[in-house]
Amino acid sequence: MTTYKEIFGKYVKNYSSDPSSDAEGQVWYNSTSGTFKSVVAGAAWSSGSPVITAREGLAGFGLQTAAIAAGGETTVAVANTESYNGSGWSNVANMNTANRGIAGCGTQTAGVVFGGFPANTNTEKWNGTSWTASGALNTGRFSLGGAGSQTSALAFGGSPGVKSDVEAFNGTSWTSVTSLNTGRVGLKGAGSVNTAVLVFGGFTSSPPTVISGATESWNGTAWTTVNSLNTARYALAGSGIQNAALAFGGNSPASTAATESWDGTNWSTVPSMGTARAGLAGAGTQTAALAFAGTIPGISNLTEEYNFSSSIITAAAWASGGNLPAGRSALRGAGTQTAALGFGGYTPPGSLPSTTATFKYDGSAWTTTGSLNTARIYGGPSSAGSQTAALYFGGATAIPTPTDATKSNATESFNGSTWSTLPATMNTIRLAMGGSGTQTSALAFGGGVSPNSTATTATESYNGSTWTSVNSMNTGRRYTAGCGTQTAALAAGGGPVTGVEEWDGTNWTAGGNFNTGRPNSGALCGIQTSALMGGGGSGGTPVGGASELYDGTSWVTSPTMATARYNIGAASASASNASMGFGGSNYTTSTEEFTGEILTNNVKTITTS
Repeated sequence: MTTYKEIFGKYVKNYSSDPSSDAEGQVWYNSTSGTFKSVVAGAAWSSGSPVITAREGLAGFGLQTAAIAAGGETTVAVANTESYNGSGWSNVANMNTANRGIAGCGTQTAGVVFGGFPANTNTEKWNGTSWTASGALNTGRFSLGGAGSQTSALAFGGSPGVKSDVEAFNGTSWTSVTSLNTGRVGLKGAGSVNTAVLVFGGFTSSPPTVISGATESWNGTAWTTVNSLNTARYALAGSGIQNAALAFGGNSPASTAATESWDGTNWSTVPSMGTARAGLAGAGTQTAALAFAGTIPGISNLTEEYNFSSSIITAAAWASGGNLPAGRSALRGAGTQTAALGFGGYTPPGSLPSTTATFKYDGSAWTTTGSLNTARIYGGPSSAGSQTAALYFGGATAIPTPTDATKSNATESFNGSTWSTLPATMNTIRLAMGGSGTQTSALAFGGGVSPNSTATTATESYNGSTWTSVNSMNTGRRYTAGCGTQTAALAAGGGPVTGVEEWDGTNWTAGGNFNTGRPNSGALCGIQTSALMGGGGSGGTPVGGASELYDGTSWVTSPTMATARYNIGAASASASNASMGFGGSNYTTSTEEFTGEILTNNVKTITTS
């Protein structure tokens, strides 16, 4: 009799709690529950970071962790191109021609798109940096399908009318090949080369629309009709290759979230997307796919990731925390997600324009603690220090007047219960600056100075007793946000600037620009090489809660805050995956906590059934 050890190469282990490191298929005994358990693979969709420009009728190609979204329609055709790195989207070079109803295929660094509305023959190739016009299709069309690579692509079906035409691309020109058995519009395909492609879905007449689940397989010479989709649909998305494909979303006739997996012979129903939609794009493989944009109805910026794996993915997200005892804007913060401090700021109209109130957060609720000695708004830092050792500097004692007579250069320190006014004063009197560091090792940068809150480049370093002027920023900015340390700081946003600067302890250098401009800063948390900006605004208008992650080089989209706002208090973490923002414009009391993506083993109890 063969033993488990002989089959798997390991003995059955005994644990009092489920381990986190055992491989798929490994069996163990949980002595607490008295059961045998194992890690098994399963399929599921999880939320991803939203695309920057919500749209439909776009092209998508690449992998789940390295994808491209190109073109599409908002209310008009757009040329926007975005790149996905597995965490979020960033803007890259636009297409040469705004286009919608297009198809595409290839990789993140070598893709091709073709066709579009109104019926055209446009073809553009992507090299990872820019688009180049290439050989035209022989037959202009839109709502077509595509599959393959940049040098071996296939275009099929489409409109006007209901086309069955198929063309093969060799990287330079298109050649007509054998037509589909069933002409269709709004169909999709899968395949890595133009000699091995699977085509599925679409509609076969219009009007009235006859929705199809027809599936055809191409061997480079002829089309073979194979088993149909279980859910007939059009305007769907797909991923994978000829004998291992995934179909998801579409109209059937209403928007559907249905997902099906193809094994080379049959389609099988697998877990549905979280949100039904059509006109979306897809990328990736059968076991690791990406679905993005589309209509719900209404233009969507949603992204979802499909995984068949032994891990359960809990998507990164903002979640509601305990509300502040009182609403305020332009407040400041320090500490961490489970031990935060909020202080100062505007209070609602009808009361004093600024406040001394200070609140502590324990991870679930805020409580009142010792007040500031001087009521202030727009002071520094944006986020630095800890709940028991915080620093507040600069700012204004009231709503700034045209002469800026209310600015302050005072410094106060907090010991966990009370604030103390320190002898040290800043060399440059200003408000709306950024800050970083700790109570005894801080940095102040940017802000507004007299007259009329002119943006400044001034930077000062604090050693626990005195402020010292150091090398200035490259660009003056006010309403900026800061995070990091005294020797590795990040300054983000600040009117009229939308990018960042990085401080190395001696000099400032330019970093990457936001994908969504926000001259009025949001909640900036983390460190110089792993930062999160939540919310913010432009021209006094919130950016819809849009958030972005920074890796030390570039920004990508991140899950959106529930409450759109700017002038937010922030509590930083050592990295961006456990951050928080509170208060802000419109004197909100809302607190939101950000948690990064979490992977856990898909543990199942073994039974005899």
